[in-house]
Amino acid sequence: MQFRGLLLLGWVTFVHLAGIYLYTKGFLLTRLSLSELSGCPEDSSVCTLPPSHKRVVLLVIDALRFDFLSPNPPSPPSPYHHNVFRLPQELSALQPDRSLLFTSFADPPTTTLQRIKGITAGSLPTFVDMGSNFAGYSILEDSFISQLRAAGKKIAFMGDDTWTTVFPTSFEDNMTFPYDSFNVEDLHTVDEGVVEHLYPLLRDESKPWDFLIGHFLGVDHVGHRVGPDHHVMKSKLEQMDQVLRDVVNLLDDDTLLVLMGDHGMDRKGDHGGDTELEVTAAVWFYSKGHSLLHQSAQIPSSLLPVSTFPGATVPHRAIQQIDLVPTLALMFGLPIPYNNLGSVIPELFWNDLEGRRFNRALELNSAQVETYLHTYRASPYGGELDNAWLTLKALRENAVEGPTGAYWTSLNDYMRTALAVCRELWAQFNVTLIGMGLTLLFLSSLATWLLWTKLAHEKEQWEAWEKNTFRSNFYGMGAGVLLGAAVSPYRSYVKGLEITHVLLFFMILPSVLTCIVICRPKLTDFRLQSTPILLVLHAAAFGSNSFTVWEDSIITFLLLSSLVPSVLVGFHAPTTRLRYRILGFSALSAVCIRLMAASTVCREEQQPNCHVTFFSSASVSAPPLPVLVLAVPAALGLPYAMRRFLKISQSDKGLAALFLPWIVPTVLFQGCLAWVSEWIETSEVIDPSWSTQLRLARTTLGWGAVTETLIVAVSLWWMFPLCLRVSASQPTDPNEKKEVTVVGFANAFGAPYLMFWCIPFGVFYTLNQLTAQITLGLATIAILSYLEVIDSVRDVRGFDAAFSSGTPSMVLDANALPSATLAPVTFAEITPLALLALHTFYATGHQSTISSIQWKSAFVLTATLRRPLSTLSVILNTFGPPALVALAAPLLALWNTPPLPHPAAAAHARREAVRAALGLMLYHAALLLGSAASAAWLRRHLMVWKIFAPRFMNAAASLLAVDLALLLGVGVGVRRVVDRVGMVFVGIAGGAPPRKTQ
Repeated sequence: MQFRGLLLLGWVTFVHLAGIYLYTKGFLLTRLSLSELSGCPEDSSVCTLPPSHKRVVLLVIDALRFDFLSPNPPSPPSPYHHNVFRLPQELSALQPDRSLLFTSFADPPTTTLQRIKGITAGSLPTFVDMGSNFAGYSILEDSFISQLRAAGKKIAFMGDDTWTTVFPTSFEDNMTFPYDSFNVEDLHTVDEGVVEHLYPLLRDESKPWDFLIGHFLGVDHVGHRVGPDHHVMKSKLEQMDQVLRDVVNLLDDDTLLVLMGDHGMDRKGDHGGDTELEVTAAVWFYSKGHSLLHQSAQIPSSLLPVSTFPGATVPHRAIQQIDLVPTLALMFGLPIPYNNLGSVIPELFWNDLEGRRFNRALELNSAQVETYLHTYRASPYGGELDNAWLTLKALRENAVEGPTGAYWTSLNDYMRTALAVCRELWAQFNVTLIGMGLTLLFLSSLATWLLWTKLAHEKEQWEAWEKNTFRSNFYGMGAGVLLGAAVSPYRSYVKGLEITHVLLFFMILPSVLTCIVICRPKLTDFRLQSTPILLVLHAAAFGSNSFTVWEDSIITFLLLSSLVPSVLVGFHAPTTRLRYRILGFSALSAVCIRLMAASTVCREEQQPNCHVTFFSSASVSAPPLPVLVLAVPAALGLPYAMRRFLKISQSDKGLAALFLPWIVPTVLFQGCLAWVSEWIETSEVIDPSWSTQLRLARTTLGWGAVTETLIVAVSLWWMFPLCLRVSASQPTDPNEKKEVTVVGFANAFGAPYLMFWCIPFGVFYTLNQLTAQITLGLATIAILSYLEVIDSVRDVRGFDAAFSSGTPSMVLDANALPSATLAPVTFAEITPLALLALHTFYATGHQSTISSIQWKSAFVLTATLRRPLSTLSVILNTFGPPALVALAAPLLALWNTPPLPHPAAAAHARREAVRAALGLMLYHAALLLGSAASAAWLRRHLMVWKIFAPRFMNAAASLLAVDLALLLGVGVGVRRVVDRVGMVFVGIAGGAPPRKTQ
């Protein structure tokens, strides 16, 4: 009969998973990739052009921004990297017809795998494609690489191993040299490996290759590790500059050189999102022996769009990154890949005065795009094009022979409009699945609220009621499976509906409805003051993009406001001690919250009204100087502060006397030193020759902290979880009973659970950067202060209830006090903790954006990338802080809850811990429902993929993290604590309570 509540929590988590799965399948579908391949009949002039070069060298410098190459660098220029690449400028001055420099715009997400797909297939990515960057898969659609293979061309490759993931059989075995792409700590191995194999192939007179790809990663890794303004970036760009000079010298007259960045980087050196700095990259074409552009060419300005790089004063020629695909295909005499949506670059086909070659290239390009659109419209998803089809058709029909400039402009407009239309439709929404997911999310939130409320009224037989409720839910699932099997044959009437979707939905739906019916409230149970108004407003506010963008700041206001009711109680407390406790701890909690808010990272949309404080600057990923100074004192001082809180109830005995003075400080100190050593290495405050030793020290310290936590701390807590000191005095009179003294009696449940909470805290602390470690410490103090406030507020309400009943002596009787303090958890008490979880997420350097992911955490426990350890480290770094705060929810039920009378106290602790967990699950589930509903309603909004979809994905991941944390807390922490406390006090449950100290 123990812990039926855990089964209910597991059921709620399963319903959350089902709702998220169905909604995600409908909202984040990948783009339909057509399997057709472009081909040529015997007369290749029908589908391509005569090649302009025999061979191509494609060099990709990962994250090469335009300002790194631009002859007109931004103003004011960066002190390190501006104008380092001087070679393109020199060649442009000496050979303007053989050197062309462009700004290219990449489609988000700006992750490497998606950019490789874009520059080889010419297709558009989807938002959900970003996830595949960490589990790459081969490209099945037509691409430039597949066209090379079909033409019998030999492809050499060296560099980022993502290429060999997406093209596993396309490169020549004896000319393929892949290197690990995710080890951002290594700045040189990949680049040196590319150079090692690149130069010999260029020098080889036999030219055993037709197309050579070299993908350098050093610039990208420098950006991730230390930022674009670090002096290491200057050294890396100088190295790339020398490589480029060497490559130019080794080129023959029949080889085309293409140098490009696959994406840019933001001011901090990261990428993945859609800010202007991230999507802007450089492309440079150079031909040593053949002219690329006729010196007297008169190209219509309508075909030559320009853009101004952020901070620059001079606009520059701009192209779309996918324009490389049709351009390189036709320049190399190949058909344009079938799914391409790019347009040929005019300058590269204007080698005659009249532009005849360009005219033919543009016609081939437009015909290929038209064929693709017709095929796509004939597919099961083609209806998405219906609204724009008449416009596209009119543009294509208007592109008829006439004045040459107008003809070219009309064809170009047709292709650019097609690209714009497809960008709007890059996610094919399945409204049915979205509706099914939203239905489950809404009903699960309603069922959770009713469960939470019903548990408050089932105090006597709550475990039996939980058993019956879970049994009914389980039977509802079984009936739902049968119903789903009966309905599934008719799923074909709904587009995109699979049998798994039908079975999952109909399995969950009856179960949730059964729970709602069983837990339906009575009208007399309804109280207006118990309505979670703040939660409803918070969830509904996600319909506003301004709220979503500035949620980190608004959360601070909401969190501080949620403390006001407790402060008001404090002003009217009946005793001076309670008044000081409530007001003092409320002030301490508020100060910690405000200090946490001082740690910020900024979204692009918040500029220029946001200043980065989590890092030393917006472009340097090192911690600020005050953080470096306070990091070690904070790591050592936090356990002392926690012990001071336990000393209030004399609960700093038992395990706490070992944990807090010795184990926790050691773990936090090691976790802090691991990041200090990372800062020493990256800032190069000592000789760089010590880099290997520092990296080894960092890994050793990280593993030391985690190992001590997961082995030593877990073992000790499992064997001796209690924080009590029990002593017995022998009576002088044989007729007298033995008197037992228990030190720490009042917080017998709460203190050992806090020790359990310290275990995951040690792991998350180690995986977070120095600024985040300090904010986690502040969050801990805020939680403990809030628990003391809640305890005192309950005492005040106990006094008020006693005085209003006319028996004030009840609360003054030591024997009656324990039962009087068994107060239920209210939703008003849960709300600040839920808001603090969100506040901690933002304060530890995260946002609902891809670019805020802290990749450095992948290398705390390993010097190089090691899956799945590195992946797990990043996940725990991102969602560990909110999960950690959520894990403290059972303390609302356990903190300062005495263990006697034993059966009632134990039952109360279990029940209220489950209710606290349900309440926190409900808060995060409601936020997920609000963000999901807003994203679905605004799915055609201009900012859906920039603002609403990322917030939904963050809400979904956060909810799952919170659910898992609470299952762990209730299933392991609460259960073990309650059982061990019961073993101590069961013998005296029926007699007089022991003498206790407070």
